Amino acid sequence: MNLWHRASKLSPFAFIGEDLKAALQRDPAARSRLEVALTYPGVHALWAHRIEHWLWTHGFRFLARALANHTRGRTGIEIHPGAVIGHGVFIDHGMGVVIGETAIVGNNVTIYHGVTLGGRSLEKGKRHPTVEDNVILGAGAKVLGNITIGEGSTIAANQVVTRSLSQRNEVEFYI
Repeated sequence: MNLWHRASKLSPFAFIGEDLKAALQRDPAARSRLEVALTYPGVHALWAHRIEHWLWTHGFRFLARALANHTRGRTGIEIHPGAVIGHGVFIDHGMGVVIGETAIVGNNVTIYHGVTLGGRSLEKGKRHPTVEDNVILGAGAKVLGNITIGEGSTIAANQVVTRSLSQRNEVEFYI
């Protein structure tokens, strides 16, 4: 699955539109595109990440990390510039979200506050999760290691997931 290839075909303006649309569709409190664009830290973190990821993939790694550090301080959301994020992703509230360097997040994924897509080893290479399209990650969920969360799955709040899940799973108590 090459999520970034599919997402990268969108223009920067299409990404902006997709991010705003995702927030308006998935947050009942969202009232307008302008409100979302100006006041939603999850949207700001995604927009900054798109710039940081471009810098990272074009060899400007120090600058990418410096900007990511600034974004984390401003939004409370930490996304490593090496992470691959699809389109239509919505980070609701966002405080405490951490997405590691080798994580891949598919299209139309919803991420609530406190979610970690983290590693479980110090080895080089792919060590963070792959989250396929249309997944919901509940508040405080910890998804750890080089595992795959299948398309359409839902992870309940505060769950720790360390094994891959096939498509359309719902995890309520999975340790």
